[in-house]
Amino acid sequence: MRAQPCKTLETFPNPTPERDFHVHMQIPEFTCLCPKTGQPDFATLFLDYIPDRLCVELKSLKLYIWSYRDEGAFHEAVTNRILDDLAAAAAPRFMRLTAKFYVRGGIFTHVVAEHRQPGWHPAPRVTLSDFPIDCSIQD
Repeated sequence: MRAQPCKTLETFPNPTPERDFHVHMQIPEFTCLCPKTGQPDFATLFLDYIPDRLCVELKSLKLYIWSYRDEGAFHEAVTNRILDDLAAAAAPRFMRLTAKFYVRGGIFTHVVAEHRQPGWHPAPRVTLSDFPIDCSIQD
């Protein structure tokens, strides 16, 4: 059976919904078409999110991303559309999609779009010491 591009995003239950944790995905093979010229546009997508009750299933994400290959879209529009679809499917506490488009006409375009669940605020960042911990046993 051969996989086909698909706009359906699947999810699975968050295994640890009581904890905020960060999921980071790098998607280096995103392509769509320039709506003006029909030429291909290439991007690396960076998806960062803090799940609530659901997590994004990877195979469905791959097929979803593939579905844009033959669609014309402006960089700003496609980035926001993908974020909207992912946020609708997974209802995360927080989600950020960064699209780094490769050069076209001498211009690199980076688009960053965010979704935040109403009332959710991140916990303060923890910075650990820059000093190494000595784990040797003392006599």
